[in-house]
Amino acid sequence: MNGPLAELPPAPAPATDPPAVVDQVAIARLYGEPLFALPQDLYIPPDALEVILEAFEGPLDLLLYLIRRQNFNILDIPMAEVTRQYLRYIEQIRQRNLELAAEYLLMAAMLIEIKSRMLLPPTPSADGTEPEDPRAELVRRLLEYEQIQLAARQLEALPQLGRDFWRAQVHIEQSLTPRWPEVCVDDLRAAWRDILRRARLAQRHTITRETLSVRESMSAVLRALQGRRFVEFTELFDPARGVAVAVVTFVAMLELAKEHLIELTQAEAYAPIYVRLAYVPS
Repeated sequence: MNGPLAELPPAPAPATDPPAVVDQVAIARLYGEPLFALPQDLYIPPDALEVILEAFEGPLDLLLYLIRRQNFNILDIPMAEVTRQYLRYIEQIRQRNLELAAEYLLMAAMLIEIKSRMLLPPTPSADGTEPEDPRAELVRRLLEYEQIQLAARQLEALPQLGRDFWRAQVHIEQSLTPRWPEVCVDDLRAAWRDILRRARLAQRHTITRETLSVRESMSAVLRALQGRRFVEFTELFDPARGVAVAVVTFVAMLELAKEHLIELTQAEAYAPIYVRLAYVPS
């Protein structure tokens, strides 16, 4: 083909993606994408990847762990091997926590002392008895600590409030169980005085009519004259009972005199008046 088009170079091949990583495991994923290498400017703190495999609550806990891990007889502890393992662990924790290592160093000194005493020939006692094993005190402390650990695990296995169960709660309305306020004695006395004051202000005078019977008064007069010859007129009246009773008694005497059941006599003018039963001839 002739012309300018025949001299043009061929078109370049289209760009392709970089080849994928083959036979390599991603160390992490970032936003869903695999990460095969750490960034060069990534800062990792020295203790970020530190893993603590064992945590002990004290030197006795560590010593008991070393003995149990090696299946040593706690009554016949091989002090050389236990002391060597113990000092190796002490060297590790001294590099990180000096305050924590202080009590561990005290136990290490005690182990070294026991080991040294076992290397020396036993000193005979004065009474000829066999000298005490240098490990006896350490064994006693380890056995007591193991018993405490066992008791702690048993207590931990018991059901605990808030972890294994919850206390049942019932809502009670306040109206069902009213709580009355305490009453002061002075307030109670003042309230009683106020009631008495208001009662006196509202007091009413009630007038009642006393029911009096002339027939009953007539009978009372006859009973008073029974068995007596003369009775003075004034003795048949009781001034304390009032005017109304005196009037009814006087009317009753008049009725008795009218019916000739009693007699009223007087010796002379202005002399006392006497009353007696009427004489009835047989």
